[in-house]
Amino acid sequence: MNYSLDERLNQILPRITSSDFLASKGLGNEIGFWIFDYPPERELEVRSFVTGTVMHALGKHIPPLRAVNVDLFSLVTGILEERKLLDKAIEMQKSKGNDKALAALRSVLQEDKLAQKIASQVDIPSLDMLILTGVGAAYPMLRTHTLLSALHPIMGNTPLLMFFPGKYDGHSLRLFNTLEEDHYYRAFRLVPDSK
Repeated sequence: MNYSLDERLNQILPRITSSDFLASKGLGNEIGFWIFDYPPERELEVRSFVTGTVMHALGKHIPPLRAVNVDLFSLVTGILEERKLLDKAIEMQKSKGNDKALAALRSVLQEDKLAQKIASQVDIPSLDMLILTGVGAAYPMLRTHTLLSALHPIMGNTPLLMFFPGKYDGHSLRLFNTLEEDHYYRAFRLVPDSK
């Protein structure tokens, strides 16, 4: 029997406030990377739950848990604005198409550079967890599996939780449940979808 999305959402807080999650225990010496996958059509509901319920509850936890939510779409557009490339990218996309615009932005939006940008904006060692959202909105400007790989050496013992609009089966990420699978084996599903 499958859990509904509401049932799965209600399991997030008990899971991420547990001492095992926060200490990355029971992972066989693996890094504490977690993915909560969900139906893409429920994006607004999940986003509201994360930014409202989850972040509020973490701040009210005793003791308060230090968590930062990095919206990947805001990260990407912020970098483009800093480099004065956002308007140029939009114009290029309109005049030359998606492929040309993405190719032109590739060197600026390399996932290792994005990982370093996150590390420069967030004091990761001082956090109890880092939360990533905005995955669907940032596509195709970044590839999630490559970003996660780039974050491995940066995260240390700080758990990372990514909210993913699609399917993660423990072996591959399938964004929007339709795009080609990106193989990624180093994260764990936060909440299973079946009982």
